[in-house]
Amino acid sequence: MHLLNLGILAHVDAGKTSLTERLLHSAGVIDEIGSVDDGNTRTDTLALERRRGITIKSAVVSFPVDAVTVNLIDTPGHPDFIAEVERVLGVLDGAVLVVSAVEGVQPQTRILMRTLQCLRIPTLLFVNKIDRRGARYDDLLSAISERLRAAVVPMGSVEGLGTREAGFVPGLDPRAPVVLAEHDDELLTAYVENTVSYDLLRTALADQTRQVLVHPVYFDSAITGAGVDALITGIKELLPAAEGDPQGPLSGTVFKVERGPAGEKIAYARMFSGTLRTRDRITFGDTRDSSDTSPAGDTREEGKVTAITVFDHGTDIASDSVPAGRIGKLRGLGEIRIGDSIGVPRKAVEHFFAPPTLETVVVPAPDTDRRSLHLALTQLAEQDPLIGLRHDEERQETAVSLYGEVQKEVIQTTLADEFGVHVTFRETTPLCIERPNGTGAAVEFNKKDPNPFLATVGLRVDPGPVGSGVRFGLEVELGAMPYAFFKAVEDTVRETLGQGLHGWRVTDCAVTMTHSGYSPRQSHAHQGFDKSMSSTGADFRGLTPLVLVEALRRAGSQVYEPMHRFRVEAPADTLAALLPVLAALRAVPQTTETHGSLCVLEGEVPAAQVHGLERQLPGLTRGEGEWECAFDHYAPVAHGTVPERTRTDHNPLNRKEYLLNVTRRVA
Repeated sequence: MHLLNLGILAHVDAGKTSLTERLLHSAGVIDEIGSVDDGNTRTDTLALERRRGITIKSAVVSFPVDAVTVNLIDTPGHPDFIAEVERVLGVLDGAVLVVSAVEGVQPQTRILMRTLQCLRIPTLLFVNKIDRRGARYDDLLSAISERLRAAVVPMGSVEGLGTREAGFVPGLDPRAPVVLAEHDDELLTAYVENTVSYDLLRTALADQTRQVLVHPVYFDSAITGAGVDALITGIKELLPAAEGDPQGPLSGTVFKVERGPAGEKIAYARMFSGTLRTRDRITFGDTRDSSDTSPAGDTREEGKVTAITVFDHGTDIASDSVPAGRIGKLRGLGEIRIGDSIGVPRKAVEHFFAPPTLETVVVPAPDTDRRSLHLALTQLAEQDPLIGLRHDEERQETAVSLYGEVQKEVIQTTLADEFGVHVTFRETTPLCIERPNGTGAAVEFNKKDPNPFLATVGLRVDPGPVGSGVRFGLEVELGAMPYAFFKAVEDTVRETLGQGLHGWRVTDCAVTMTHSGYSPRQSHAHQGFDKSMSSTGADFRGLTPLVLVEALRRAGSQVYEPMHRFRVEAPADTLAALLPVLAALRAVPQTTETHGSLCVLEGEVPAAQVHGLERQLPGLTRGEGEWECAFDHYAPVAHGTVPERTRTDHNPLNRKEYLLNVTRRVA
């Protein structure tokens, strides 16, 4: 069976979901085309999606194209839900990137295209809304080529552009041989000798599309259906089939997790090798980076698959197996999470987009049950692993990390609609990090004051390269004490670094265990194990935070705030009004270019100021300004007081308070 896992991606409101409806209708899967405005589309199944008219969660639907079975994945277009798109990218064989013929290349379009090219995912471009007033053709092709930095091959021409009668006439554009000949010596020779044949062009087009050297462009209206048949032909002939050996070792990736009617977990998984069958007992879990030298290794779980469904002809049907190349919905794996590898891990989990850079505290309504709120937030976080939760037991507060304000509104509505929990939020604040300034070391020895724990732990903290995360290593023999104690130290180190000297997550550092020691198991005749004289994992978990924060104190730490790279395209005569506002919000323009009556500014701005700039830009630019923004790097906090984050742990920075909380003893 010829399989293709196809993603539909675009900037918000470009027409992805409308295109999905048209594809399903053309393939005979649905009898009536749904409307985003009417809230009856096949892939926007959440009540909130139907009300707001936007896609929030990715959805899978299958349709046949002759001998090809296409698993189509509709993804969100709004940047606040970029985590949904990220998870889908790793399971795609090809993609269709939708561009509006009226609005043209938009900020999210550029971000998505850069990522698709970086991941080498073959991509067709679909220019939608050719029937709308203001639709463009030639200048839009030029803009796509220039702004997306892509070699494009128009797959036909448009008649009646900008009218309800707009239509697409299939046929290779006369420019196609020139574009394709740049990557094909045989075609270049034939072009020079004027012997180019249609078959030679078509073969070169398919090969270069699959190698991500060129991108075929189709023009259409998803509403009227003009050009959709040509796109379907392109999907069938130009994009590569799913690869994988059904007889090979079992290997797959989970890209989505949802809850069933009874609260059970349902995992969406793409199989890359082997065949997964009902009642199979499998291993799954995340995979550490290959450069991680810690003794803990991979975190793997075991579970039994109790039921499988696969996608076919617009629905999901029960099946006893899911072979390589297909997407299946798996039940029975209660501990499974998004991003987990099934069977043989393919590679460590990669993040193509930046993590959230904002945070807000959830404020429950007066009559809200806090346990219900905690459960609801935990289930939401399961479905979106890039969204983190921080629970403060002492203050009974939960903070949630975010990409933007729209996401906050969606979380609020989802909690009310699906869980019956009503909340508001505090002001959104930037999510900073800490990095060590230098090297620091500390050690506490077993049975020596002021150490109340039966453990010896010595740790050294060294700064690491930017982007290296946290590395844990040993300078003591692994056999010097039981493995469980080493693992207790490493796990506690990683947990403790979630809150540094100023309360922010500490990253880009190496932590090395320099000293270790323990009290062997003690027992007495007729009395058994004497816990008071024997080391346990709790001793190492209790002592490690004290040693680590002391080493971090001696190293010192610097707070860094998230900085976004921005691009503003606006009328040149609005620059005088725009620049003072940028300066007041600490935005730093780094390049300025003028193209006729337009001015393009590029620079960096603190994440905390992005939302304010987005709100002011329309008024400053007469509604003509275009804003593109994405996380770029962390920079040292250079203005005002250093931001502090409230701690949610037992506060190892205060030894007396910590020991009272952990051991009820004061050293």
